[in-house]
Amino acid sequence: MNQPTIILEARAQLLKLENIINQLSFDEYTKKINLLSEATIGEHIRHIIELFQQLENGYPSGIINYDNRKREIKLQENIDFAIETIANLIKNLKKENKNLSLSTIYNNHEKSIESNYYRELLFNIEHCVHHQAIIKIGLLQLQKNELSKNFGVAKSTLEYRKQCVQ
Repeated sequence: MNQPTIILEARAQLLKLENIINQLSFDEYTKKINLLSEATIGEHIRHIIELFQQLENGYPSGIINYDNRKREIKLQENIDFAIETIANLIKNLKKENKNLSLSTIYNNHEKSIESNYYRELLFNIEHCVHHQAIIKIGLLQLQKNELSKNFGVAKSTLEYRKQCVQ
């Protein structure tokens, strides 16, 4: 059975993160970066990973809540643990599309929104790319200039750029 494109894209984005992490030392991964409001690259990686984890963990029950993340400090401080966690996420991406309920709290009221696995996977992909753009700023601050020019650029922007060239 062929994997749907969305699963392949999620895998590709997670592999990009893994590749970036592999280029960093512990000090670079955990350095507070002024241009990132004193956040670290590790903190952004943790945030991306934890949203993917919330989707994976909520899939069996059908209820996804991105607000109830663990905020696992080890993900932002331990490169090996972050890479291992990404590998586990990639291994578990392939799931059947099914209806899900997205649960969140706004203005002290719990809200539920109907969704599905592929829609939430798409959200995680776009969220990942958004944070890659932020991570790219940090990497450039660390003088890591060997980045792909498309790292952290949305698919829609890449498609638009192709059209402009024609």
